[in-house]
Amino acid sequence: MAGSSLLARLVPVRLRPSDVDLIAVTALTLLAAVVVLVPPFSESILRFAVGLLFVFFAPGYALISALFPSDTSPSVAMSAEPTVASDTADPDSTGMLPGRLYTGTGIDGVDRAALGFATSVAVVPLLGIALSLLPWGLGVVSTVVAIAGFTLCAVVVAGYRRRQLPESRRYTVPYRAWVASGRGSFSADSRVDALLTIVLAVSVLVAFSSVAFAVASPPDGEQYSEFYLLSEDASGELVADGYPTLLAVDEPEPLVVGIENYERTPTEYTVVVELQEVEILDDNSVRVVDRERIETFEPTVEDGEQWQTEHDLVATMTGSDLRVSYLLYNGEPPAVPSTETADQSLHLWVDVEEPSVVVD
Repeated sequence: MAGSSLLARLVPVRLRPSDVDLIAVTALTLLAAVVVLVPPFSESILRFAVGLLFVFFAPGYALISALFPSDTSPSVAMSAEPTVASDTADPDSTGMLPGRLYTGTGIDGVDRAALGFATSVAVVPLLGIALSLLPWGLGVVSTVVAIAGFTLCAVVVAGYRRRQLPESRRYTVPYRAWVASGRGSFSADSRVDALLTIVLAVSVLVAFSSVAFAVASPPDGEQYSEFYLLSEDASGELVADGYPTLLAVDEPEPLVVGIENYERTPTEYTVVVELQEVEILDDNSVRVVDRERIETFEPTVEDGEQWQTEHDLVATMTGSDLRVSYLLYNGEPPAVPSTETADQSLHLWVDVEEPSVVVD
């Protein structure tokens, strides 16, 4: 079938020397998609080690391979005006056929690897910008799919372009030359160079592993809960200001109490609201003389989420310089809540009077 023959031309069906690097990039792309998106791999250090190599190498290398399908030898292109010589003519001393125009467009393996990293740094942000303009937006899944899709498309183009070249002109990973060079480097004349090469390789490996570990194990940071009290201004906006200072008995005063959870785990809170008559002692400490419970809230807040609710502050006890205490507990409060036992506390100082009587 025409479709299957085209697919066979685009995608290698058997391993050839010119396919090794493209197959490796494809394998890295598929492996990264699995370890980044599929539990339990997505919760391990493997996610960051493979993910970093995928993001900072695979798309750039695939693009470079598509742009430069030939090796470091001059690549062949048809001249604008073919000469009389035919393809069957004998090659000259350089291995080139007469009647062809040869241009040096190939790059070697070291340049490809270096340009792979550099090009990835340029390509990935552009993909991020494109995603931010699309309905899917930036997210883990959309980012992995975008980078993987770009990489695989570039691999297909690279494989297709290599097959348009004579086999001798295609870029091939010189792994045999590397092995031979590695064996020769252990000769008596090159031991120092070999040692320096090994030290450099180990240093690069340690540096890469350190970056992966730092990303995989960031500092925990501070774990805390943000506790706040808001009131409504004249325009209806909630602000941390304008709290009431004068209350009338049994007349509600609306306030908003809120919690933001940064404890890195879902947390069950208890908020106790009390109106307290207090006495200031000589050492500036406060002793509660009388108290009345106004309200109790027991929200469960997910990590990174916030909870807030509007409630009516209603007093039944009169007096001046009374303290309204909002006491926050991570969990159950003690039998007698207090500022000393609370994880956090907020206070308002109010005067509570009997409601004025209007005489007709």
